Amino acid sequence: MEDARHCYVELNGNPFHYLEWGNADAPVLLFLHGFPEYGAAWSEVAERLAGCYHCIAPDQRGFGQSWAPVDVEAYGLRELVGDMAALIGSLGGQAMVVGHDWGAAVAYGLAMFRPELVSKLVIINGVHPGPFQRELAAGGAQTSASQYIRFLRSEGSENKLSANDFEGLLKLFSARMDLGWMTEERLKLYKAEWSRPGRLQTMINWYRASPLQVAIPGKPLTDLPALPRDRFQVRCPHLLIWGDDDTALLPGCIEGLEEFAADLTVHHVAGADHWICHQKPDVVARLIRSWIEPAPG
Repeated sequence: MEDARHCYVELNGNPFHYLEWGNADAPVLLFLHGFPEYGAAWSEVAERLAGCYHCIAPDQRGFGQSWAPVDVEAYGLRELVGDMAALIGSLGGQAMVVGHDWGAAVAYGLAMFRPELVSKLVIINGVHPGPFQRELAAGGAQTSASQYIRFLRSEGSENKLSANDFEGLLKLFSARMDLGWMTEERLKLYKAEWSRPGRLQTMINWYRASPLQVAIPGKPLTDLPALPRDRFQVRCPHLLIWGDDDTALLPGCIEGLEEFAADLTVHHVAGADHWICHQKPDVVARLIRSWIEPAPG
């Protein structure tokens, strides 16, 4: 397995950190992590693809060693997409983008609003805002599963999660899912990132800045404005890899996705949940590579 190289870059005047693997002349695969992870969360998958691709995994704004402004307003999707658009520009102007969890939101944002930068889109247990908002507002199973968002948005949630050596955050991380991949050494690295001054607050600010509305279970929101479908289309080839045991994002979140992505391929993976990239990195890497480079027919 190839070791990652640490890189530092200025994006739109602000400092960012990313990891890279592979040959700089190879096609770029940009990996976008979610909460509560950081760029190194992609190590297992990126190492398996570094022989063919230039793999880049940044700490996104507010995470890890990258720029972490305090204001909630700094974490709107426009700003988050702007960071990664600038990074793609510095890498040659186009990339294949892979997103998981919150990283999927940025990946979708790039594909929808900066389509000239994204040649292919891979989403791994992440959601498009159209179907996701529908499910959050419905008052049903996904609404119940997403009540943690309401907690995270509450004042001082970062203090509750960090208390007792991040006991609350670890409970949230592992809620009804398999965290067997989290070795003692890996947990030490995660805690080091979470312990950076103010970092947990800025990580949670992604939730606070999001316009997504979460209903109360059994009380659906019925007055939300309709999403402008034309504006939220993914026009490049799109692969969705879905761990079927995910308890944070339920199957309803991907129902109707084809209405927003005409060129959509979906692969379900049994025996994996939200943390599929850690649980089954061989499977994830194989699915990505075989989709990008299909065998001759």
